[in-house]
Amino acid sequence: MKNIKYFFQFFLIIILFLIFKILGLKMSSHIGGKLFEMIGPLFRSNKLIHSNIKKAIIGSSIKEIDRITKLMWNSYGRIFAEYMFIKNLRKSKFNSVIKVEGQEILDNIKKNDKQVVFISGHFSNFELMAMHLDKTGIKLAAIYRPLNNIFLNRIMEKIRKKYICKNQIKKGIGGLKKLISLKKNNYSTALMIDQRVSEGIESNFFNHQASTTTIPAQLIKKFKIPIVPIYIERNNDINFKITINEPIIFSDELSIQDITDRLNRILEKMIIHKPEQWIWSHNRWK
Repeated sequence: MKNIKYFFQFFLIIILFLIFKILGLKMSSHIGGKLFEMIGPLFRSNKLIHSNIKKAIIGSSIKEIDRITKLMWNSYGRIFAEYMFIKNLRKSKFNSVIKVEGQEILDNIKKNDKQVVFISGHFSNFELMAMHLDKTGIKLAAIYRPLNNIFLNRIMEKIRKKYICKNQIKKGIGGLKKLISLKKNNYSTALMIDQRVSEGIESNFFNHQASTTTIPAQLIKKFKIPIVPIYIERNNDINFKITINEPIIFSDELSIQDITDRLNRILEKMIIHKPEQWIWSHNRWK
């Protein structure tokens, strides 16, 4: 029964993708945003989203929470529509502008063949992070969580491997083994650290305990490598800014818990900068 449901979802999404392809990037991004403003709450309750915002942004008015929620759905819809144009975004074939602040940091990592862990969250069009890192020429492995819809996941994996980063590592034990193998060949790692994970640890996140991935902390402890936080924001329609932060070197004395807690604090600052561009629909504090 579930597979039948997934197939109809897949069929509908493919039709939308074909329509987007005809309409072009700018119009599709706009329509995708408006579409998700309408249908998003049908798939994920605004009650959960409002609860999450209240946990993180103390003192927010109902009006502000509604504003953040509406713009979040708009951002989500734009990301969805833009998947059809990842190839063109990578090749800069549109009038879309992707400005990069801190490119010299990436150039230095590439030049010296350094190994780092790039971290971020689901901000704006989050796929641009791994895409830009790979385009820069950095040896990279990107960790991802497969979609529940097995039909759609095949399409998304193909897009990611072909136009974002060819070394896509599935979350889980099997993926971790492959990741360790690549690390031995001096590959850097890119991953989002903002989703709830069953195999994580409880870490303070906006003054509430949240199950958080320990992968970055484990890689830091095992390979003695720095963290490079990356923040992606949408400035206007299809214009983006990618901010590359200076590498952070953690002391050997810090525990997995200490490092994970500190990374969550970095993530909090990114979210507060433009809260409407973070995906609040994750059940983060379950």
